[in-house]
Amino acid sequence: MKTIASCVEKIIVSSPFLEEGLSRQIINFSALAKDLNKPISGMLRKPVKDGAIMMALRRYQQPIHVENSKQLKAVFNNLGDITVRSNLSDFTFQNSTSLFKNQSQVLKTISNNNQIFYAFTRGLFESNIIISSSESHTVSMNFINEVLIDSQDKLSAISIHLPKGNSKITGLYYQIFKRLAWEKINLYEVVSTTNEFTIVVEDHLVDKAFSVIKGLKECV
Repeated sequence: MKTIASCVEKIIVSSPFLEEGLSRQIINFSALAKDLNKPISGMLRKPVKDGAIMMALRRYQQPIHVENSKQLKAVFNNLGDITVRSNLSDFTFQNSTSLFKNQSQVLKTISNNNQIFYAFTRGLFESNIIISSSESHTVSMNFINEVLIDSQDKLSAISIHLPKGNSKITGLYYQIFKRLAWEKINLYEVVSTTNEFTIVVEDHLVDKAFSVIKGLKECV
């Protein structure tokens, strides 16, 4: 049976920013109760009073927040090097039987140049290549017979070296994505390995994104 309390909990759990505001005690309960009146009345199919919603908000028991995790704090306090690479291009191709053969030709061309940034990701239906813009022609030439879904220039990548064992820490990526979202930074691509995490953003956002990533040590 739905109650005001259960409706409040459902709304809060599905709204990370709202839960964040409540945990920091920066949201006015009275104002929030008025804002939630319409959706909760709709969920219960009857009118409800703002006072009842406000009481439910005050009684809401938040789960132990991931920000309080000692393990999470330890990971961010021990972040490794943060590397920025600019002048990148992104290509997305439809998967095909010849895709890997064409990729091998690109790798053969750039293998002797350690300064080239290269990342390849294969999904169920499409594959993505991020490469230094100086080698865009190499991709275009070798993938000329492939179906190009999308491409983008003027991108930058921020790579973060994570401590070993990071994959066992709950909320790690949530914290990173949340901080970036708060600053309205759109992620063009995300690439990760076991101990390395890379975000790709448009050039005009790279300074802002770098500042957010660098500030993670102090924020958590």
